[in-house]
Amino acid sequence: MKKQVKLVNIIIVTIVSIITFFPLLWMFSNSFKSAESIIREPMKLAPEFFDLRNFRGVLEQAPFDLYIFNSIITSIAIVVLQMLTSILMGYGLSRFKFKGKKVLFGAILLTYMLPAAATYVPSYVILAKMNLIDTLTGIVISNAASVFAIYMIYQTFSSIPKELIEAAEMDGANNWQILWRVLVPVAKSTILTTALIQFVAMYNNYMWPSLITNSKKNYLISVGLNIFFNSRGNFTQNLPMLMAANAIAVLPLLILFLVLQKWFIKGISDNGIKG
Repeated sequence: MKKQVKLVNIIIVTIVSIITFFPLLWMFSNSFKSAESIIREPMKLAPEFFDLRNFRGVLEQAPFDLYIFNSIITSIAIVVLQMLTSILMGYGLSRFKFKGKKVLFGAILLTYMLPAAATYVPSYVILAKMNLIDTLTGIVISNAASVFAIYMIYQTFSSIPKELIEAAEMDGANNWQILWRVLVPVAKSTILTTALIQFVAMYNNYMWPSLITNSKKNYLISVGLNIFFNSRGNFTQNLPMLMAANAIAVLPLLILFLVLQKWFIKGISDNGIKG
């Protein structure tokens, strides 16, 4: 019976994996085809040629290298700030007792329930007063804190055995040392997993960056990709280059996952806590 259940699980996982991976495979395959070939045999996955003509055409028509550079740089800066603020907030909420703590934590979680669009107008006004509209700095500053990251790290810190903290206190460690020498090393898997999730979210972020940037030199890959799509007059004839543009945009994320998949899976499986 157990073997049958295991076999069924393997079949289900295989089917779901194929369904999930197929659009990506189809996209990469079509980036190596001509428009006529895609229209004639849309479901054929075998590439028509193996050179980079479509990719060269994309890079000649739009500065996707600049867009990707902007996205990577801003995403890294945002994630660093988010992890720093989340670690400090998580430690404060999990470690200290003070009046209004529950109200503060509830208010933080409440902001996660708000539609993102509800914050656009006040955020835009604040950035305008700081002269940060149409700047990469404005994108970074406006995303410096993440409720999701705060909650994840708070939960992890709260579940760490108190004996570890008490032992550190007995050795004379202060709060700063307890945080960076005890809690952060123990929770590093969760912190890294949260950082990866936030990096992908910031790299793919479109709506807010599209509202506060209007010059090509400050476009992120999501904004540049949308403008490139809308600027193509004949969608059918430009389909191979559109697929190539998508492939260029997603490639950094694929490389990141392949390099850090061990930590990503570990962080999800053990929630950052070692036994």
